[in-house]
Amino acid sequence: MARLIHAIVTGLIGAALLHLVIVFALPQFTGRDAYSRVLALGPAGRFHLLERQGPAEPLVPDDPFVQASVCAYDLTASPRIVTASGDPAFWSFAVFDKRANEIFSLSDRSIETGRLDAILATPAQAARLRKADPGLMGRVILVETTGSEGYAVLRSLAPHASLEPEALGFLKSARCDPFAQR
Repeated sequence: MARLIHAIVTGLIGAALLHLVIVFALPQFTGRDAYSRVLALGPAGRFHLLERQGPAEPLVPDDPFVQASVCAYDLTASPRIVTASGDPAFWSFAVFDKRANEIFSLSDRSIETGRLDAILATPAQAARLRKADPGLMGRVILVETTGSEGYAVLRSLAPHASLEPEALGFLKSARCDPFAQR
């Protein structure tokens, strides 16, 4: 009798684990994961404004006062520098890996200038950058990511219709260019 109960419990635990693996792996196999949706917006290395309708709809913030843009990146050839300028009421920046895990985030309240200047790099690229220009870290934010592919999301807030031009202007100024050591 004990063997039968042990076999049933083992089977139930195994089935539960199998179902969890299938549920978590499903987005990777269906092409409907966040990274695939970001790539569907247009070429990598450019910020794309997220529209309330279309393929990126699930990525769009629920808050109607928040606008967002997204840039897919690939660090295999070189690091990327992400910049944006303007004066929206509030902005935030987040970096995600290919599996939609958040790697880094900050807001305009976290930095002195209000301007976004960040370099996305692998650990090896970051080490080379630190060695080549020790003062660089005082001028930009260095974001290290173990994977070479992912996406960056930039959000801005316009709590009133009169502030929307500044919020959209900030997003439209955003760049996600290859970083060339100066």
